[in-house]
Amino acid sequence: MNKVILMGRLTKDPEVKYTQAGKCVCTFTMAVNRPFKDADGKSEADFIPIVVWGKIAELCGNSCHKGHRLLLEGRLQIRNYDAKDGTKRWVTEIIVNNVEFIERRSDTVGSTAGRDNGYAGGSGMESFGTAVPFDEEIPF
Repeated sequence: MNKVILMGRLTKDPEVKYTQAGKCVCTFTMAVNRPFKDADGKSEADFIPIVVWGKIAELCGNSCHKGHRLLLEGRLQIRNYDAKDGTKRWVTEIIVNNVEFIERRSDTVGSTAGRDNGYAGGSGMESFGTAVPFDEEIPF
């Protein structure tokens, strides 16, 4: 089984392109914190290349920006190609099947005021009270 679940933040705005066949593809890099600290007590992160296809790619391109936190589900893909200089290059990336938006855009670091959470009409959860910030430390 090849299944990957990641939660992290976008390091820059997503790049959206269309193939010659008209399929939408969205690429970005996500910073994912490691579950431990280094010898100096500092947190480290991995910067993971992400690829999203189809309708979800369009949604990510229209709704996500640098610093936005996402929860992704997908699969690990490792591919290789021959570079122009004749060397063999390897690429490791996550091909995404499902995306969940963890926070509203207005909650995102560096966001501008007046933006909604990326969904038309809001999330529908406003009537449940005030939002509680997500705690990334899970007790198990």
